[in-house]
Amino acid sequence: MIGHVVYAHGSPCPTLVLDARRLPREEQPLLDRLAAARKWLDDAGAGHILKIALVEPAEHPLFDLDYRFVQALPSGPAAFDLRGSCGHSILGSIVAGAESGSLPRLTPGMRVRVMVRNNGDHIVCEITEVRRDSALFDIHFVQPAPKPLGELLLAGAATTTVDVDGTPVPVSLVSMGNPYAFVAASTLGLSRPEDLFADDRSLFDRLVRIRRAAAVLLGWPPDGAFPKVAAVMAADDGRIAVRAISVPTWHPTIALTGAACVAAAVRIKGTTPWVAAQQAGVPDGTVDILTAGGLSSVAATVRNGAYEPELTWTTVRGKRTTTLGSFPIEPLASLQPKELTACLSLSR
Repeated sequence: MIGHVVYAHGSPCPTLVLDARRLPREEQPLLDRLAAARKWLDDAGAGHILKIALVEPAEHPLFDLDYRFVQALPSGPAAFDLRGSCGHSILGSIVAGAESGSLPRLTPGMRVRVMVRNNGDHIVCEITEVRRDSALFDIHFVQPAPKPLGELLLAGAATTTVDVDGTPVPVSLVSMGNPYAFVAASTLGLSRPEDLFADDRSLFDRLVRIRRAAAVLLGWPPDGAFPKVAAVMAADDGRIAVRAISVPTWHPTIALTGAACVAAAVRIKGTTPWVAAQQAGVPDGTVDILTAGGLSSVAATVRNGAYEPELTWTTVRGKRTTTLGSFPIEPLASLQPKELTACLSLSR
């Protein structure tokens, strides 16, 4: 089987994209195959690739691509989390789909509609620029039906408390794109973005413990990757500063799903991102998110519902990918005809 490796700029690592049609449908045989592939990648010096995307042409006529995300965990080659999604890997999947022929050749103005099998999200990716080895996207997280903002709150309230080593810590548990635990930077003793973005191991460890406590509260495995965790504070010039953790270290910027979740949370009164936005004077509409790796702009569109405001879609703009290459994955060689593998490996 051919693996396509694509890097979405701002992501913690590249994504390995595989054809789901060639892999087992049952979960345990699938994970066994992926574990063998991870061992092989590690031996080949590519053990840093911890994102895997399984893609195939969509069955549903309203979509172009079916996508399933697998987060590889650093604890071992057989450790995975299938609970969430990854926006950066969705972009990698589209690029790889065009490379392999599952999608048409990418052109500016083209829109690719993706069904996320992990959580049912509907994503529309608009291509704004195409070069030989890179592409630029605007990404729209579209609600099939407008969703009341209160339904995004995993604990049913704008804030709740989690027990972290015997200390109650207030967090906002919000799910949009991915589930997130947002904590105020002031709760962590931070008052400046410079402190939030410092390479502070004690801060990292504390956020990890908060994430684990939030997972326990939700009844999820504490050693998994979800919910994600991010610290939030007001910044200058009408921006909010966000520092998030990925697997297994600091996120260099912010996940696409994280940006979408922040934008949605800013529209929910009382959440930690809403408070930070109020302090920063962020207007309704576009939210500029300051991260350690630069600035991200995202907008959440909300309409008045019968009982409360409803989210219709969220847009993240200006995300670039770079294709790193395609190559046969030896442990998966038996899953694809030999002659087809040879042809695909020469297709670039």
